Amino acid sequence: MTSALMASVAAFAFALLVGLPIVGWLRAQHLGKAISELGPSSHSVKAGTPTMGGLLIFASVGLVTATVNRFGGPAELLVIGVVGTTMAIGVADDFGTLVGRRQGGLSWRLKIALLTVLSVVVAYVLYEPLGIREVIVPGSGSVALGALFIPAAVVVMLSTTTAVAITDGLDGLLGGTAASAFAAYGVISMFQGDVFLGTFCFTVVGALLGFLWFNVNPARVFMGDTGALPLGAALSTVALLTGHWLILPIIGVVFVVEAASDIIQIAYFQSTGGRRLFRMAPIHIHFELIGWAEQQVVARFWLVSVAAGMAGVALALAM
Repeated sequence: MTSALMASVAAFAFALLVGLPIVGWLRAQHLGKAISELGPSSHSVKAGTPTMGGLLIFASVGLVTATVNRFGGPAELLVIGVVGTTMAIGVADDFGTLVGRRQGGLSWRLKIALLTVLSVVVAYVLYEPLGIREVIVPGSGSVALGALFIPAAVVVMLSTTTAVAITDGLDGLLGGTAASAFAAYGVISMFQGDVFLGTFCFTVVGALLGFLWFNVNPARVFMGDTGALPLGAALSTVALLTGHWLILPIIGVVFVVEAASDIIQIAYFQSTGGRRLFRMAPIHIHFELIGWAEQQVVARFWLVSVAAGMAGVALALAM
């Protein structure tokens, strides 16, 4: 645990050290994000803020992992491959959302298709080479799923990755909630004796805290899908590797509510001929539009995330 916490501190320090140069470089490259006119009018002042801040997060994670956490074997290769693949998808998408770009980001159909292919590959790697074919039920122990593990893993990874990406909408929102989720799985991994996974999780926490230094309101850099997609994909991969993916909806309750609000809004809109249940979805925008300040929404979602993380750890350790 000591080495994992020190890795977290190292990632935090590195992110702080290189944060300003990276933000400056992103600005110099004219990588400013365009803001949708459909969102709250208060967000218009954010237009032009550099995006692709995920580069800062995973540069920190990559450096620390390569330096002090290189002994994870096949699990390490899987996590690195997942992060690298989803980051590439995120970069391609973010390039289309820049100020002055006409083509827009990747279509949602293309992103879902790419993420589905990745999810199938990850599920197969977990099932066959790594031999993971079970789920841990809190209070009951492991339950073997056999071949059913593959479709279950696909659903876990695809839904988590998209839900996490949906949450990235306010300054500091995803950074704080993701840090809580990774901290929870870091504790769970350490209790299981998986030092690589535990250290990786705490490294991500440290990198996110360093990123938040530049991302809290008013943000000097946005995470973009360059950061959001790898965070969601890595979180789901870690949950599947630990076997504790049934508690992922609890630990990531904010992500679940954000994604559910989008789905409910669309379904309600279509079934009622154009009426809306929320002022706007996802739900963090709804709270802004009913009068909560952006900082209030973010801080309260952080609090819920921390409490949910503690609840998830308690369930995982109640064996």
